[in-house]
Amino acid sequence: QVQLVESGGGLVQAGDSLRLSCAASGSTFSTYDMAWFRQAPGKEREFVAGIRASGVITYYSDFVKGRFTISRDNAKNTVYLQMNALKPEDTAVYYCAADRSALRIGIGRRGVDYDYWGQGTQVTVSS
Repeated sequence: QVQLVESGGGLVQAGDSLRLSCAASGSTFSTYDMAWFRQAPGKEREFVAGIRASGVITYYSDFVKGRFTISRDNAKNTVYLQMNALKPEDTAVYYCAADRSALRIGIGRRGVDYDYWGQGTQVTVSS
C-alpha cells in the first residue's frame, strides 16, 4: 500500500507560480509512474501531467504545455508539479496518483490507470 500526500496549494493571482509536492510512503515509489490530475467544481477529473518511474519521460495535457513541469526525486519519494503563468481556469483540486503497473506502454492518462491517490490540494487562481 502506498500513501500519497499533496501539499503546496493555495490562493494566487493570475500569472503567479506555485509548486505542488506529493510525498509517497513506502519503498517502491521509484518503480511507479506518477501523475497529476485535477478536478474543478462541476467538471470531470482530468489528466494534467505524468512522469515515468525513471523520471526521463514526461507527458502533458495541451492546456498546460509550456507552463507546467512535472518532476520527481526518487531519493525523496516525491513528485512535483511546478505551475507557472497560472490562469483562473487552472483553479481546481489537484491530485497526485501512482501507477504500480510495470507493464504499461506509455504514461497512463486515465484515472483508472492509477492505483493510489492522494487527498488533493486546492489551487485557486484569481483574475
